[in-house]
Amino acid sequence: MLPLRFKRSQVFILLTIEFILCLYIFWCPKDETSRLENLVLKYQSEVLQKDLELKKYKLELNNVVVDPQKTKTRHYIKNLPVIYGITPTYTRIEQKAELVRLSHTLLHVPNFHWIIVEDATSKTELVTNFLKSCGLPYTHLLALTPPNYKLKTTDPNWLKPRGVLQRNAALEWLRTNLDSQSKGVVYFMDDDNTYSLQVFKELRNTNKVSVWPVGLSGALRYESPLVKNGKVTGWFTAWKPDRPFPMDMAGFAINLSLFFKYPDAKFSLKVERGYQESTLLTNMNIKMEDLEPKAKNCNEVIVWHTRTEKTKLKNEDKLKKRDGHGSDLRIEV
Repeated sequence: MLPLRFKRSQVFILLTIEFILCLYIFWCPKDETSRLENLVLKYQSEVLQKDLELKKYKLELNNVVVDPQKTKTRHYIKNLPVIYGITPTYTRIEQKAELVRLSHTLLHVPNFHWIIVEDATSKTELVTNFLKSCGLPYTHLLALTPPNYKLKTTDPNWLKPRGVLQRNAALEWLRTNLDSQSKGVVYFMDDDNTYSLQVFKELRNTNKVSVWPVGLSGALRYESPLVKNGKVTGWFTAWKPDRPFPMDMAGFAINLSLFFKYPDAKFSLKVERGYQESTLLTNMNIKMEDLEPKAKNCNEVIVWHTRTEKTKLKNEDKLKKRDGHGSDLRIEV
């Protein structure tokens, strides 16, 4: 197929020839008129044909379907550190909706690599298909939580540690597939949180550990580092304020190089509730003076610890009793 610019050039040339011929007919002797009129008609026909081809070409362009997997490099900017977003996920009715919503934010972030870790024995069809079509560079991993550490349906979400082995699997992948010279920042992202694009702009320039407030966290409007003269001096929190780093997982990012400097630093299933963040940072020998406050010296909320309400499907049971079946399970939700 000819390029659109070339087709336009053809039409312009033919129109120019037609104009010159018309001028010549006006000034030429009478006996030449008939032959030249036929020639003009011929060129007019060709112009019309090229014009139709041009319109058809425009129509084809308007109906092109772009495969998002082929456009993964469109957000890569040379010398810009890569953000490695680590997201544990597990099967539930809201899972796809959460992942779709989060991915639509991440599509606006340049140089972003998404590490999705399923809490499962094998990669699910839902997550596999979603990742293939999400348009983001990604790595798909597995890490199964032991049964005795899994939450029951009736358990409060704080009762047992969540996402521990999944985050550790992602850290192992980073250490195996990258090296200490790789430029990047690691950010732990729950699949149901809400992220402003500003948080990615802020955390990308992290020397050691950058920190910022998290909205709707700790049963408060927000939790936050306290900052004085550009340095973190303490914490605004209500629950266990004596923790070394009493902040939410969404409230900090770590320079990739630290994971190679401290190869054994990771999360643990056996630490006290609320100490996952503190355990990791303490294992990296991070001190309060190492923390880099972002978000206008921690005066702005740019990420929120949102939670999706558990969906009630009681009418599915009613339909099963009434009709012998519920909604069509072949339709992915």
